[in-house]
Amino acid sequence: MALEPELSRLSLTAAFTLGLLVAGCDSGQPEAAQESTATPAPTGEIDRSQAGTLMPASNVRDLQGDALNMGALQGTPVLVNLWATWCAPCVKEMPLLEELAVDYEGSLRVLTVSQDMQGAEKVGPFFAERDFQMLGSWMDPEGALGFAIGGGVMPTTVLYDAMGQEVWRVSGDYDWSSEDARAAIDEAIGG
Repeated sequence: MALEPELSRLSLTAAFTLGLLVAGCDSGQPEAAQESTATPAPTGEIDRSQAGTLMPASNVRDLQGDALNMGALQGTPVLVNLWATWCAPCVKEMPLLEELAVDYEGSLRVLTVSQDMQGAEKVGPFFAERDFQMLGSWMDPEGALGFAIGGGVMPTTVLYDAMGQEVWRVSGDYDWSSEDARAAIDEAIGG
């Protein structure tokens, strides 16, 4: 039964997407309508309850189709942000994450990974409209990384240390330009 693995993957993707919708992001509305009709994602707080968990060894792809194995990113701390083009709080965070990537270049890798099921069809135009210099257009349209990280809230951001172990995470909207965010990153990466 060759269809069984495909059906299981689709079922998991559907369940993950449903969880995201319930969690506050509304994919059925244009971005402007999301801001006024969607239940806002919870304001994030740093959560250390899963510290020590290993970074998932999931593969993500960029717009050119090149793969990146998340499990191979050890050696430098990594801030992984799960986002989607249809999630207003996610879109709001992207320039702040770009700023982090610029400010921490060489000491922290900021990896934004789209959870859009349409992949490049949605992510390509999103990146084409913005002038991100440091953020890559990584995608996880099957939701494998999203499932592995868990939480079901968008955006979800996890900081991993240089050994690939979780330090802390933030579920929901967060001000990445705040002094608290910078202090938490500096503490975790030894900056």
